[in-house]
Amino acid sequence: MQALLDGVTVPSALQRSADDVVAAVLSNAWVNSEYKHLVLAAPAPAPAALAGQFFQLECPATMDDRPFFRRPMSVYKADAARGEVEFLYKVTGEGTRGLATLATGNRMRILGPLGVGFRLDPAWREIAVVGRGVGLATLAPLAEAAAAQGIGVTAVFSARGPAQVMSVERFASAGARVEVVLDSDRTSDVAQVEALMRRLIGEGRADALFTCGSNRLMLLLQRLGREFSIPGQVAMEQQMACGLGMCFCCVRSFRSGDDTVSRRVCWEGPVFDLQEALSW
Repeated sequence: MQALLDGVTVPSALQRSADDVVAAVLSNAWVNSEYKHLVLAAPAPAPAALAGQFFQLECPATMDDRPFFRRPMSVYKADAARGEVEFLYKVTGEGTRGLATLATGNRMRILGPLGVGFRLDPAWREIAVVGRGVGLATLAPLAEAAAAQGIGVTAVFSARGPAQVMSVERFASAGARVEVVLDSDRTSDVAQVEALMRRLIGEGRADALFTCGSNRLMLLLQRLGREFSIPGQVAMEQQMACGLGMCFCCVRSFRSGDDTVSRRVCWEGPVFDLQEALSW
């Protein structure tokens, strides 16, 4: 691994070990009709992944699909004591269809942990996290990390309908207060979510704002962050090839003061300052 990094500037959050390891499937169960929960037994350093980091997962071939590249997947849970790492993923393309075929006892290669994760300020007393779909997988470890530091969490879950709401118990077990907004009853409309967020801000429950999984929710939080001078972070979702900053497949545009700059989501991110991210 180090040979791959020679000559490349490494952000401080990446100055830790990452490796390509063989993991064993402990379970790979359906959560609902679209998402599966994959639990792996993996050697170090995989179980030491931090909230917001990701892995490049090897996807098995099937009779119909032959995925060539690995798929980037944010860590859903990492347990160093148990030697386990977990992922929550939507079965939507040839790579994830391959992942869906994995059974208990199968083995696969995973590269990680990679990328720059979330940062928490000990001065914060309450944070608000807003996610939609698989974005909740990225935010779940953040809620647990905040709870471990004595920081309260309010989590706003956005989904198409009740059947797509996931991870409520996971957040609740970390002490988070959960608010669910749905397309089916129109509570997920931006105006409705804005009213909810303004209430949380007014109650002092949003010293910082975090989001993943929805462009419109990110834009809303950016606007509120500017209005109330609240810091924030966003975990960006992006197609990647290498995950190591070498192929430049994941380059996106970001704000930097009055300028627009190009950054690699896998290397400088995937977590960025909320106000630097541009709409997609």
